[in-house]
Amino acid sequence: MRYSLRQLQVFLETARQQNISRAAASLSMSQSAASSALKELESQFDIQLFDRIGKRLQLNELGRLMLPRAQALLEQAQALEEDLDRHAESGPLKVGATLTIGNYLMVPLIARYMAHCASARISLEMANTAEIAEQVLNFDLDIGLIEGELQHPDLLITPWRDDELVLFCAPDHPLAAKGRLSDPDLTAVEWILREPGSGTRQVFDRAMHGLLPQLNVTLQLQHTETIKRAVASGLGIGCLSRIALVDAFHHRTLVPLDTPGRDFNRRFYFVQHRHKYLSAGIRRWIEICRDINH
Repeated sequence: MRYSLRQLQVFLETARQQNISRAAASLSMSQSAASSALKELESQFDIQLFDRIGKRLQLNELGRLMLPRAQALLEQAQALEEDLDRHAESGPLKVGATLTIGNYLMVPLIARYMAHCASARISLEMANTAEIAEQVLNFDLDIGLIEGELQHPDLLITPWRDDELVLFCAPDHPLAAKGRLSDPDLTAVEWILREPGSGTRQVFDRAMHGLLPQLNVTLQLQHTETIKRAVASGLGIGCLSRIALVDAFHHRTLVPLDTPGRDFNRRFYFVQHRHKYLSAGIRRWIEICRDINH
């Protein structure tokens, strides 16, 4: 074999850091050793993987092509090492979740995962759909759970579970007692919504086709609880996942609004890199996510 796993480690970390010194420090190597490993990898195959711009190393077209395959190969080698150590389930797992999923669904999932894998370490990153997808693409996350629909040739998007959005307002809002809302009702009020790029906003915009230019969106906020508080204060009406509103509807601090003829149904999805190696931990996580819905 004309390359080593250490050379692949240096290649991947240099791609991440865009600097050989920082890559060396991250791998606990000397700069000269890291530089030599990268040069040997390139010279053995008479290739160049980076464009060198001053002290910055930027992946060129060939480097971008090789990156996911090198990442997958290295992860398989690491999984094999864990299997040989009989600790395949105990490797660290990096999970990403959109804000609704992270705030309202993740705790029981994490608890069940840790109950099955007592020595497991799991980290959670919460952001909107676009940001989670970007981190999966960059191999910063092992797997993501997202609300929005997206397409990318390097991403696998797999349905997970159904969800629906609900319009809602404060109990003393003029629309609270109206029952069914008409299009004029929707265009006459002030809206407090999630930010563009979130899965919730994507579904809202789709459901409101034909009315979007006429809607008066006064606030766009990233955090679900902030939107709920703003709506409860009478600043406008909102639209969020039903799972985020169960307690508020039960205690009547917020009330649902009916909009016949507009489809607010959606799905939650798994998002994975197409070239990501499915370790035992990732496979177990997916199983738990699917089982908890039954």
